[in-house]
Amino acid sequence: MKQPHILIVDDEPNIVMSLEFLMRKSGYRVSIARNGTEALDAVDRTPFDVILLDIMMPDVDGYQVCQHVKQSPAHQATKVIFLSAKSKEADIDRGYEVGADLYIPKPFSTRLLMEKVKALLAPPA
Repeated sequence: MKQPHILIVDDEPNIVMSLEFLMRKSGYRVSIARNGTEALDAVDRTPFDVILLDIMMPDVDGYQVCQHVKQSPAHQATKVIFLSAKSKEADIDRGYEVGADLYIPKPFSTRLLMEKVKALLAPPA
């Protein structure tokens, strides 16, 4: 079975580092985008299994990235998990409206995140 490939999109270096460490430790291949523009480029070049996506970024926000992924026929199987400090109900609703598979408010439990990633990657029963 091929290693799942995960894209981490966040403009906060400490979050990127800890997520990258976690994901690699769990045996996943990891790519990193430090903003929305880099994320769009990465998504257009590479198929990812899961995208861990921040919403508030300086250029293109996470909602736009998610919409781009979900509207692309090549990425129908890609799962998007928002990890965001925006935890108002309206923000979360909007996340699901643009196609997120999951919305986890920051700060989050890394253990919970790993469980969710594993569950999303599990083949449908």
